[in-house]
Amino acid sequence: MAGLIRWMLVAGIVLVVGVAPVVYFRELYAYHKRLREVVPGQFYRAGQMTADGLTETVQKHHIRLVLNVQDDFPDPDVYLSFWSGRTIKESELCRRLGVRYEVIAPDLVYPAEAEEKHPQAIDRFLELLDDPANYPVLLHCKAGLHRTGVLTAVYRMEYQGWTPLEAFRELKAHGFGPWACSAANQYVSQYVLHYHPRAGRPAIIQHAE
Repeated sequence: MAGLIRWMLVAGIVLVVGVAPVVYFRELYAYHKRLREVVPGQFYRAGQMTADGLTETVQKHHIRLVLNVQDDFPDPDVYLSFWSGRTIKESELCRRLGVRYEVIAPDLVYPAEAEEKHPQAIDRFLELLDDPANYPVLLHCKAGLHRTGVLTAVYRMEYQGWTPLEAFRELKAHGFGPWACSAANQYVSQYVLHYHPRAGRPAIIQHAE
């Protein structure tokens, strides 16, 4: 009996010390999914959050446009919470929250044309971000690293005057991957390294009050 009690105590300690922190981390990860502030009060980036995480983000940062760049999941089913198996369509959640919901599918041009042309997704992205009524904006994909990363780089270069090298360094530092983040990657090449900002754009677009 004493051995059984001792074993149960050890198991309890392992559960509290080893398992509970991991579960807590996973809950926080799913909740906010790499939420980052790009420009305070203007532009935010993240991965695919749970419904409660997205709700808090929208309300806390007064988000007006949720921009999903998951071409594989244009209207994903998001879990209500980390602990719930129930889901809601992201577009429906945004409708209930009173925010605009848009989807952009990142595309590529033929590599031989990359010097003269850019992906069509960039045009739609800039069209949405040119409108002050859409700010603050939340941009997200699945993980919040790759598709989100290259379009955030476009934002940096177009509206803040960053150089491609500066945008590239941030892209790499924010988890794109040391091997994948190179000129050999067509998304990095076409969205960042070969991107040419339009002439005469304002440094930053202030959202409408």
